[in-house]
Amino acid sequence: MIRFLYVLLLAGLFASFNGKAESISRKHVLKGVEQLVVVVTNGWDSSEGKLMCFSREGRKSWRPKFKESIPVMLGSKGIAWGRGVFIEAGRKIKKEGDGCAPAGIFKIGKIYGESESLPVKSKYPYHRITKLDAWIDDPKNPFYNRHVKIGPHEKEPVWFQSQRMRLGDPAYKWLIEIRHNSDPPKPGYGSAIFFHVQRGPDRKTAGCTAMKLIDLERLISFLREDKTPHYVLLPYSEYKRKIKILNLPNFSY
Repeated sequence: MIRFLYVLLLAGLFASFNGKAESISRKHVLKGVEQLVVVVTNGWDSSEGKLMCFSREGRKSWRPKFKESIPVMLGSKGIAWGRGVFIEAGRKIKKEGDGCAPAGIFKIGKIYGESESLPVKSKYPYHRITKLDAWIDDPKNPFYNRHVKIGPHEKEPVWFQSQRMRLGDPAYKWLIEIRHNSDPPKPGYGSAIFFHVQRGPDRKTAGCTAMKLIDLERLISFLREDKTPHYVLLPYSEYKRKIKILNLPNFSY
């Protein structure tokens, strides 16, 4: 009996230690991050959210960039845990083609578009899309969830046409990469996740975060590479639970 109680005590101490260690490690997830794009939703099944941009200097408090939140549209099936700077076991895990936007915390990658340059006052890594660019969403392709650019005189791979980045589509005027399932990509866990222009006021997405063009360009002008911008997408109830653990800014839904 004494031995049994001793084992239980050790198990409890181990669990407590692990919980504290996890809290400490999570606290440093945003170390060095000075820009956050935050979207909160009403729940896991919601396809609508509110976006706010926050900035800080060093370890100072987060400050909102805009006075009011920006309405955004998300996945047609809501949101599900994605693969970002940490991986969380949850009720739903993001998979390819499931119609969910990935939840969690993610690095923000390059901006892609057809224009020669970004909007005025924007300073961020930019790649101009041409007919030579592809983004791979086929889990069987070795370049899954990667941007691929072929040379002008290079023979197209057999899969290239089906994976080409779309040209002439107003919704894809600007694409800001959300680095879900990127480091490294795991086949079948979701690909090609971006911020982009919404197609209509109530038009849901296949998993991206969409907003009006004017708001997307405000977001682009906010981003700075040297501020290490990250994206946070969570249900509001989950966000509130993680404010202290992850050192997130206060955000009222």
